[in-house]
Amino acid sequence: MWTPILLCFTGSDGEGSEHATATLPAAFSDLLPHFLVEPEDEFIVKNKPVTLTCRSTPATQIYFKCNGEWVHQDDHLIERTVDPATALPIMQVKIDITRQQVEKIFGLDEYWCQCVAWSTTGTQKSQKAYIRIAYLRKNFEEEPQGKEVALDQEVLLRCHPPEGVPQAEVEWQRNEDVINPASDPNFFITTDHNLVIKKARLADTGNYTCVAKNIVARRKSTSATVLVYVDGGWSEWSKWSACGADCSMWRSRECTQPSPGTGGKDCQGLDLQSLNCTSEQCPQTVSGAEDVALYVGIVAVALCLTLLLIVVVLVYRRKKEDLDADVADSSILTTGFQPMGIKPSKPENSHLLTIQPDLTTTTTSYQGTLRSRHDTTGKFSMTNGPLLDPLPNGSHTLHNGKLTSDPAEFVSRLSTQSYFKTLPRDVANTSYGTFNFLGGRLTIPNTGISLLIPPEAIPRGKIYEIYLTVQRKEDLRLPLAGCQTVLSPVVSCGPPGVVLSRPVILSMDHCSDACLDNWAVRLKKQNYEGTWEDVLLMGEELVSEPYYCQLEAETCRLFSEQLGTLALVGESLHMGAAKRLRLVLFSDAYCSTLEYNIRVYCMDDTQDVFKEVMQMERQLGGRLIDEPHVLLFKDSYHNLRLSIHDMPQAHWRSKLLAGYQEIPFYHIWNGSQRYLHCTFTLERLSLSTCELTCQLCVWQVEGEGQSFSLDFNIAKDTRAVDSEFLLMDSNATALAGPSAFQIPYLIRQKICSSLDAPCPNGADWRMLAQRLKLERHMSFFASKASPTSMILDLWEAQHFHSGNINQLATVMADIGKQEAMIFLVSDGEC
Repeated sequence: MWTPILLCFTGSDGEGSEHATATLPAAFSDLLPHFLVEPEDEFIVKNKPVTLTCRSTPATQIYFKCNGEWVHQDDHLIERTVDPATALPIMQVKIDITRQQVEKIFGLDEYWCQCVAWSTTGTQKSQKAYIRIAYLRKNFEEEPQGKEVALDQEVLLRCHPPEGVPQAEVEWQRNEDVINPASDPNFFITTDHNLVIKKARLADTGNYTCVAKNIVARRKSTSATVLVYVDGGWSEWSKWSACGADCSMWRSRECTQPSPGTGGKDCQGLDLQSLNCTSEQCPQTVSGAEDVALYVGIVAVALCLTLLLIVVVLVYRRKKEDLDADVADSSILTTGFQPMGIKPSKPENSHLLTIQPDLTTTTTSYQGTLRSRHDTTGKFSMTNGPLLDPLPNGSHTLHNGKLTSDPAEFVSRLSTQSYFKTLPRDVANTSYGTFNFLGGRLTIPNTGISLLIPPEAIPRGKIYEIYLTVQRKEDLRLPLAGCQTVLSPVVSCGPPGVVLSRPVILSMDHCSDACLDNWAVRLKKQNYEGTWEDVLLMGEELVSEPYYCQLEAETCRLFSEQLGTLALVGESLHMGAAKRLRLVLFSDAYCSTLEYNIRVYCMDDTQDVFKEVMQMERQLGGRLIDEPHVLLFKDSYHNLRLSIHDMPQAHWRSKLLAGYQEIPFYHIWNGSQRYLHCTFTLERLSLSTCELTCQLCVWQVEGEGQSFSLDFNIAKDTRAVDSEFLLMDSNATALAGPSAFQIPYLIRQKICSSLDAPCPNGADWRMLAQRLKLERHMSFFASKASPTSMILDLWEAQHFHSGNINQLATVMADIGKQEAMIFLVSDGEC
């Protein structure tokens, strides 16, 4: 540590040497130094350093001390003068403080500096000056909300400005003009920055904006529209009219005092009032043939309507009987649990829902979508077309269990309908199928995206053709503001507007750190006009809403009573919020030149983006050269840096001129590009060099980092992108009926009837939720007609690929329900 030393050398001529400090004249030798200028608090704006100044007299030396350590003498700018009035020596010192110096102790303590002055008598310390990094966050903590108010009503518009240092000043604007309460006393701005309109006037209608500003930036809130309306009032009633032919008189009034304006309500009540006249005032009339004809007409109309109603009821019952006849025998509903084979399909058409199972063997001749859970060879995919084709009489048939060979035909047909105009023609990322009340499942392979359609979600008697697709973010841009970022794929399921009896479950990956204390996570839905709306705030779900979400470590499970285009958007609440980035390294599978490229992709840690990059690299002929790594990227405004080190200099060199490459923070955070990447171009000094060893580092400035230790032969391993990464999920993309579920339909029904009813000892659906670690959603389950079915739906969505039905049976046995034993039936007993 550098420590200042006071040097006092005096020559024979009374002058000090160049590096010495002259002693004070004898008359002032007993004076302590006092400060003419002391350092003041400062703010560092962006990367511009600040200058601290200190001036003292009489002083022989002045030095700064910052955070308890002396500033090196070489960093001081010293100026010496003499006060002409007193002949006292004056000493002034300046130092510069940079952002990097302050950031080194960020979060530990506040950065402060103090100057110390010496004289021959002693020392004096100045006041402490605190140096802070100035900033202003982008998002308002509370923004004004639009209102419709009546004339003369008081209006309160709230505003809590973004966090900032120094604290932001607030002003209000109406239609871009600054509001000055001094010139218009009808306005008042409270100490906590809210705007009060004391009495709303028609002229106060407009767009109000809260503006926050400090030395760093100026932020505007979203505009809040205030509409001042006028409700209509009652004129006086007119005089009663003379008695008319119908033996009544009337009077009227008009809604003109005042007339309703700017969306105000019309007058309430009657504007025309009638009253029967007394018998003396009534004109004498004789009933004739006209009255008889009127009564006969009314009776005839009533008879016609009654006959029409009877016909409608008969037709409805006939159709219902036809549809109920299309339901498979209940024994089929358990075939998804027991192992069985699939017989070859017959050449003639077979009716989908009236085929009877062969109860004498362990196989079935059913040729539809009901298949064995354990027989993987018996699976068939529904990715190539709709299962059911409509017949002229309204029924549906299965054509030998075979499907349309052209998957694009389905997307093309849907796109011609008005509500599918925005459906992308991306067959590779779309799955679809035909479903009835038995439910089913749609999956987009290798994306983590699936749609579970529980039994009874589709009303009985209805058959829906449903699709599931993942949208490209470049084609469907979400509007983001401030610290918001996209956390999930943009997923469409439809058709929108179909009637569902209970929620379906949409599963998709997300890339947040899954800590709701760090985020405000919102579910956004695109409406029919193409605009995005917030439909759910995570952690504040209401059971009455059509959406409910469970956020797991890497997956979001969304209960939805409506189909449409959906995405998760997160807004960081502080700089501790982090997104998961997946770092993936590729190189050229073949290299015949001296140059060799390594590509480093930095993408959201979701399977759909990884799949897209793998497919693209396979087309480029690339190969994966290391296992992917995950990096937590924080909302700290710091960029991402990439560098390569420790190459054998005798054989390789990097063509990168700088020490590292850098990806700007906002390019990653706003998610405008699905996969960002940097390329390191290396050069081998000889074509015979094939061994490459190096260290590749990826890190966020002032944050987390990951490193790859590479050691491989660029000539021996010439395999392209390993196809197994693209075939991780080889299951059928569409499964209908019992084949889509782990739990057979009839067994599921028994479990629900057993656990739905409250039990005094708690052995009901509540204990099932606790054992499955789903107790956080108790209020949601309780709001449904069958809480158990909701729990089983969620279990099915979570464990489709990895579920062990015996584990669920064990949970049921612990609860004390004998129905669980049916799960444990062995294959030989079936």
